[in-house]
Amino acid sequence: MTSVSEPLAPRDDAPDAPDIFRSSVAALRAGLNRVRPDVAIHEMAAPRRLAPHAVAIAGSVELGGDEIAVGRLVLLVDPAGQPAWEGTARFVCYARATLEPEMSTDPLLPEVAWSWLGSALDNHHARHRALGGTVTSTTSRRFGVLAADGDSFDAELRCSWSPDWAETAPRGRRPWTAGGTTAHLHAFGDLLASMAGLPPRLPGVVPLPVSHI
Repeated sequence: MTSVSEPLAPRDDAPDAPDIFRSSVAALRAGLNRVRPDVAIHEMAAPRRLAPHAVAIAGSVELGGDEIAVGRLVLLVDPAGQPAWEGTARFVCYARATLEPEMSTDPLLPEVAWSWLGSALDNHHARHRALGGTVTSTTSRRFGVLAADGDSFDAELRCSWSPDWAETAPRGRRPWTAGGTTAHLHAFGDLLASMAGLPPRLPGVVPLPVSHI
């Protein structure tokens, strides 16, 4: 499977969009073709109420025509800043994958799924702060005419973090770079791959088996 490269654009063309937002969008656009090829990437509509400026990316991993992992990554920029962000920029991430039944009841599943995110960020040197999130495992039991399809078991990761850029932090941090921006994009791709059970491309990431049926 190859990545789908589509142009990214700011949610709007407001003349007051800060330079760091425009530069970040350009960096994400340039980095699309370098996301691991087994993760498909494309632009999606950005949220309109979370921040004045936003850009959103969707990703998925398919096997046999079925999506076994899906997710989205949103970059929010608010020049006025938001206290919970500890600055003016925030990445928001959602990822979901279908699991094997025995994995859904593993008490270590939340910790392992959370470790996938940390490993992906660290392996790509995606500098960050104020990281937080939740891991949820769900069971969907089908009845009636849907019973023949069997039950499904999913793991969902919802998280957010602030990029450690000097231009978006309350105090001096690391300077913004294009590579520092795309590092978060590549970490997102590796997170989806790990949740899909694909072999790791970087050391330190140990994917768990998921349902490929």
